[in-house]
This record gives sequence, structure tokens and C-alpha cells, in this order.
Amino acid sequence: MRVIDTHTHAGVNWFEPIEMLVRQMDLNSVSNAVLVQHGRPEYGHYDHSYLFECLSKYPGKFNVIGIVDPNSDDPVGELIRLKDQGAVGVRLNMKTHALYEDPFALWDKIDELNMVISVMGTVDDFGSQQFIGLVEKYHRVSIIIEHLAGGGEGAGFPLNGKGPSSGFEKFHRAMAASSFDNVYLKVPGLAEIANRPDVLNEVYDTAFYDELPPLFEIAKSYFGVGRMMWGSDYPPVSGREGYMNALLGTKKHPAFQSDGELEHILSKTARKVFNFD
Repeated sequence: MRVIDTHTHAGVNWFEPIEMLVRQMDLNSVSNAVLVQHGRPEYGHYDHSYLFECLSKYPGKFNVIGIVDPNSDDPVGELIRLKDQGAVGVRLNMKTHALYEDPFALWDKIDELNMVISVMGTVDDFGSQQFIGLVEKYHRVSIIIEHLAGGGEGAGFPLNGKGPSSGFEKFHRAMAASSFDNVYLKVPGLAEIANRPDVLNEVYDTAFYDELPPLFEIAKSYFGVGRMMWGSDYPPVSGREGYMNALLGTKKHPAFQSDGELEHILSKTARKVFNFD
């Protein structure tokens, strides 16, 4: 089964050089990956030259999601330059929206250039009327919610427990964006939503799932597998369960009950949104 990783980072000033990611991909039979520029838009890294070097060095293997500096005198011009250099999309944050002098001009140009948007935020952000208004207005733009909509701790319940109902109410509100066909959801490694078990077995197994809040199941009930995609968050994932186990966590998750469902999450959705073919 083909595997595409939709959320990775690489760099020489922060995180690991691209060769480390390539090695992990080779070890785990991951064919392609999306390189997401590191940092939040409001204080991110705006020099994308290294990521574009990676595109040239490994043709066809990667796609790039860039960040536009909200303090730029010409954010729309920066967006156009990112597109011309090979970026397929831009990373935004709901908190960043108000920082641009004319945020709608940026969204309009993203729409015109047929680029995708990868959005970081919390369950409160994604459950807000502001976000719903944006995805409704820009219904032709593929909008991808990162990190399970900031589920887990951000939803208001403990990482290793079922948590209070209020956390799930927030998560359900965030999932309501699924009513728009242009909205997609990234599925992370399980250590983003649950703590490591007190006792570890010799190999990764399903004992981990006993402490999981049912966020994958809830997400699937809203989005269906056709609009869900796996993203490792490499290299931060190395400080959680590790790259291999982040992939195994999705492959073995009881929410996904067939190879057909997994194929959507591990490659088909990404191929559709990022046009890797």
C-alpha cells in the first residue's frame, strides 16, 4: 500500500536536514511527503530556499507548503513568488488572519492560484464562526485542518483519559467544518492525543489504544476516510512515539477497519489534494 506523509518539516536552521527525513521514509516505505515550513505564520521562518532546494534534489518526492509573512509590505506578492518557485500551498493560522493588512486579498489570491491552505489552530479556532465563514466563502479552496484540529490536550481533556464531556463538545464543534466538502483533516501520531503507556511491550501493539480518547472515531464519523490524511509531524514525532510507531498507530487503529479505508488515509486523499501523481 502506498504511503504519503502530509505533514513533515526539514531545515538547517531548525529541525533536521532533508536526508534524515528521506532515511525515515525509506525505512518505512513512505513514497512522498509534504514539507511544511516550520513556525507559526506570526513568527515563522520566511526563507523557503532550503525547501525549494529539496524539491530540486528529490524531484517528484516532495511538495512544499510555505508561510507568508504577515508583516510583509506585499504579502500577495510573496504568495505569488512562493507559487512560482514551486509551493503548492500556504500555511495559515486563525490567529494570523487579523494580522494581515488585507487578509481577504491573500485568500482571494490563494483561490485564484489554485493553492491549498494548511491551517493550524485549536479546537476553539476550528469551531469558530470565523473559520466556518472562511471555508464557506472560499469553497473552491482545499482547506486542510492540521493536527486533528488541535484535539487531545487542546480539546480540554487529559491526554491519557476520556476526559470531561466539555472537551468532546468542543471537538464536535470543530468537526462541524466537515459539512463543507473542501475541508480535510490531518491525522497525527497517537502520542499527540495520548500519553505513553506506563509499561511498554517489546514491540508496538494495540495496548496503547486502551487509553485513547475516541477522537479518530469521532473525526471519521464527520469526515469519512475520503477527507482524512496521515501526517507524521516529523521530526517532532521523534520525541513522542517515533516515526515508525506514528505510522503503525494509524495502520492498526481500530477506527480503520479495512485496507480500503487505510488506503484513503495513507495515500488516496493526499494524492487528490496534493496531486502527487
